[in-house]
Amino acid sequence: MSRYRTLLFDLDGTLIDTRKGIMNCLRHTFDSLGLPQPDDPDRFLGPPLPYSFREFCGMNEEETSEAVRIFREKYSGEELFNAEVFSGITELLDALKERGYVLAVATCKVEKFAHLILDRFGISRYFKVIGGSTGTRVTKAEVIAHVRRELGDPDISQMLMIGDRDNDILGARAVGIDCLYALWGYGSSDEAREYGASAAVRTPTDCLVFVTTH
Repeated sequence: MSRYRTLLFDLDGTLIDTRKGIMNCLRHTFDSLGLPQPDDPDRFLGPPLPYSFREFCGMNEEETSEAVRIFREKYSGEELFNAEVFSGITELLDALKERGYVLAVATCKVEKFAHLILDRFGISRYFKVIGGSTGTRVTKAEVIAHVRRELGDPDISQMLMIGDRDNDILGARAVGIDCLYALWGYGSSDEAREYGASAAVRTPTDCLVFVTTH
């Protein structure tokens, strides 16, 4: 029997490939602000938007707020569902559910957007809790802690975060849980090693094997 019983999934880059919609919104945001497009837009895939605009673009608070407003206005209109479920994810969720694991989502995406996307693609039914960012809940650690509370504070030693970026690893570590790095997403093996993921897997099938054997 696996020691992990409660599994928290990231959304962007782990469950759903949202790259197209996010990239379109980034281009729109920088065009609207009259700014050059970022050299490495993939850095924006994963971290909270305010953090990304501040850290990657050097924006102050007022500029960050405006950039986030423009992005989310575009995203909520025509780009929210410009995405697709990663191959093998539905099969993974079916297998985990059948084996009795408790599944939840912990994402830095705005919580209402997370619900809408997971509903649209027919996989929200797998998750006992869907937690995302709100006005007062921003970082991955804050989201994970919130989801854990909503789940009734399960044993930390039996929890596993499954995500594809450094903020998933760091957020999980801050709360005291392991992180399995999903290499089918937007990150890399180098990032998994650099930030100290508990392990890394290349496919959802590999994820199932890891979870059920550790």
